[in-house]
Amino acid sequence: MLTEPSRAVFLSYASQDADAARRICEALRSSGIEVWFDQSELRGGDAWDQKIRQQIRDCALFIPIISAHTTSRPEGYFRLEWGIADQRTQMIARNKAFIIPICVDATPESIPDLPESFLRVQWTRLAAGATPPSFCQRIATLLAGAGPPVAPPAATRPPPPNEPPQAPALAPVPTQPQKLGRWIVTAAALLLLVGAVALKPWRFIAAKPAADATAEFGTNTRAAAPGAAALLVSQGSSAAAPERSIAVLPFTDMSEKKDQEYFSDGLSEELIDLLTKVPDLRVPARTSSFYFKGQHATIAEMAKALSVSHVLEGSVRKAGNTIRVTAQLIRADNGYHLWSQTYDRDLKDVFKVQDEIAGRVVEELKLTLPTAVSASAERTGNAAAHSQYLLGRKFLDQPTPEGFKSAVESFKSAIALDPGYAAAYSRLALAEGNLADLTGDPSGLTRATAAAERAIKLAPEAADGYYARAYLRSNFLWDWDGARADYNKALAIDPNNSDTIFGYGDLLGTQGQLPEALVQMDKAIRIDPLVARFYSLRARLLLDTGDLAAARDAYQLLLRLNPAHPHANVDLAIIELLSARPEQALALLQRPAAPGWRLMGSALVEYSLGHAQQSQQALDQTIHDAAQFAAYQIASIYAWRGEKDPAFQWLERAFTQHDGGLTEVKNDPLLASLRTDPRYQAFLAKMKLTQ
Repeated sequence: MLTEPSRAVFLSYASQDADAARRICEALRSSGIEVWFDQSELRGGDAWDQKIRQQIRDCALFIPIISAHTTSRPEGYFRLEWGIADQRTQMIARNKAFIIPICVDATPESIPDLPESFLRVQWTRLAAGATPPSFCQRIATLLAGAGPPVAPPAATRPPPPNEPPQAPALAPVPTQPQKLGRWIVTAAALLLLVGAVALKPWRFIAAKPAADATAEFGTNTRAAAPGAAALLVSQGSSAAAPERSIAVLPFTDMSEKKDQEYFSDGLSEELIDLLTKVPDLRVPARTSSFYFKGQHATIAEMAKALSVSHVLEGSVRKAGNTIRVTAQLIRADNGYHLWSQTYDRDLKDVFKVQDEIAGRVVEELKLTLPTAVSASAERTGNAAAHSQYLLGRKFLDQPTPEGFKSAVESFKSAIALDPGYAAAYSRLALAEGNLADLTGDPSGLTRATAAAERAIKLAPEAADGYYARAYLRSNFLWDWDGARADYNKALAIDPNNSDTIFGYGDLLGTQGQLPEALVQMDKAIRIDPLVARFYSLRARLLLDTGDLAAARDAYQLLLRLNPAHPHANVDLAIIELLSARPEQALALLQRPAAPGWRLMGSALVEYSLGHAQQSQQALDQTIHDAAQFAAYQIASIYAWRGEKDPAFQWLERAFTQHDGGLTEVKNDPLLASLRTDPRYQAFLAKMKLTQ
């Protein structure tokens, strides 16, 4: 039992993750939490070793920071710290929270060689160490002794034979918002990719995930990009890039404390948005341009992967109410600097700086910047509101309940500072909608819709408000006609927005217009070539058409781009099931996949192998962990097993919960056993998806 800990929280990390650890430490300390944080790298020596051991024995909470750096270094000193902490868990009651793992990139929870105690609890994902207030509050609550019990063992571990699972029964549909418990943490584990989303056939929706193709490590170095290189090889890309094309790379945060990455990233993204409105200029969107963040790729390699002739890069230093922005335009084929400039300005002039940079870029490329662009009604004159807005966009990239909740808080802060801030309302709508989907809170969808309506009213000539409303109508409200009208309006204003094209293609697929949907996905990929969720939806659409060979190739292409994709290998297993090859499907489930996806895939595969008990165990665990937000997936498992009555019961529950997975109900091959049942046509009619 702990008595008078010398430090409340112990942070354990690899030296390569020092920046991320520092961000987490600063956020916790800002919340009044005492943290033991070894900022020196002098590890080793008897005195130092003894001090570390004592701190781990005395601390109240142990936070291991997990990343690709820790998984690739079995010899690191942090491994000794992890071992000591793991041993200590044996002396702590099982329902006492002590280990709080944090993953700062896309490392899957299924990696080997982790201490057992790390696998018994769900991980928290804090991209590059970006720490929302809600996480600090959770730690404070745990330190106060009011924390939840440690999560049970990972779902892939079936219960012992003498502890059979309870018979599956429909849990009651909540009639009011419920507190975020362990099932939400499980939801986060099911969601994470980096990614990314439009997760089909097991689909959970997330808003414009910017990091779905890579983890953002928060450093300024660039490492080799094997995923992008492999993708180029697989596509046979050799065509010359258009002369009038440019990629805006993420600007480097040069602030003294290195705590303004959200601001530098936000400025980069806004420059991308600005330049995409220039006629005849090809500009890859944010996700592709940020693919190489934290990697050691050359300008030429990045330009080739993005199919551009020019690259814009720079840095941002923010101090108080002043900023220094440095930008340089580089020609990719020879590395020649066409132009560079440094701007020292007041923070309130940040939009003027963006306009000047965009103006110089189009001048160098012999184009014209539309006058309407720099006078966007979505902007704000309030520097503090803009800063909160950029922070919200950063949180919006984290597709977890905590990330979305923090995004909502930031966008609301921006709106409080400037009630006329249309862009903040657009992003608030996306954050509220996705948070409502994960928490089962119907009032959240009402708030999300109101925010989208307000954005449109404030800026009727801006595309973002229409996109947000279309996204809500298509994914959660099932207003197909309204969604189509909004997507068309958004595309009329901004025809080259790859996210909008993706959303429109998704809508067409939902309505069964699969060839038309594939045309839109190919268009989105041409504009934004390194976005994993684009390839994911394209692969799923091919699967829905019944072209299993093409779908298999498409999923392999997706895995070239993102080998750690959370569900691609599970989807490949489903293709093998549809090809009557369950043994091959079982082998695919041994490949990397998020634990929740693998669990649901196991329920399908074990059934096809004739292992009824194992299939039922996997299904029961899925119901136990994910009934609140995965009703559609549970229905699909029952349908695949030919159990029609429970399948329809869970479809009805999914309808009540506004489950985003229902957008797949018209095409999903796993539902084949239901299609001759009159209840299926009745359900499609209720979804307004009949011809």
